[in-house]
Amino acid sequence: MVVKDAELPYLRRCVELAAEALEAGDEPFGSVLVGSDGGVLAEDHNRVASGDRTRHPEFELARWSAAHLSPEERAAATVYTSGEHCPMCAAAHAWVGLGRIVYAASSEQLGGWLAELGVPAPPVRTLAVREVAPGVTVDGPVPELTEEIHALHRRFHTGRA
Repeated sequence: MVVKDAELPYLRRCVELAAEALEAGDEPFGSVLVGSDGGVLAEDHNRVASGDRTRHPEFELARWSAAHLSPEERAAATVYTSGEHCPMCAAAHAWVGLGRIVYAASSEQLGGWLAELGVPAPPVRTLAVREVAPGVTVDGPVPELTEEIHALHRRFHTGRA
């Protein structure tokens, strides 16, 4: 894992976005797309409460980048996210040619937390990004943020912190 201190503000913003999703009644996930110059290009949080289970922030950022960035800009960009991409989002990320992924909490961690809470398994098998998109550079989890992410998911599924 190679996450620099200068990258923590992007990940903290992902946690804020995840909290915003939770406050809006949605699952707590947030993501930020950062260009090669360090500027934030786009950000989003989960919007699956609408009934469209594809409205993950990572998928939205992949769509946005395909519409607004050149292939070179996409390859040089980094997606920071509160949770490791699901298989759908990992595939979208790879198909549009985005660069590195940095996540605060892994799919494995999330799966363990949800199992502890008795949450039914999702309809799609959980896989690490590297299994879906082996050419993508991936870094995470980030230990100093995982408990915050855990608390957001616990609150979403139980109503208590």
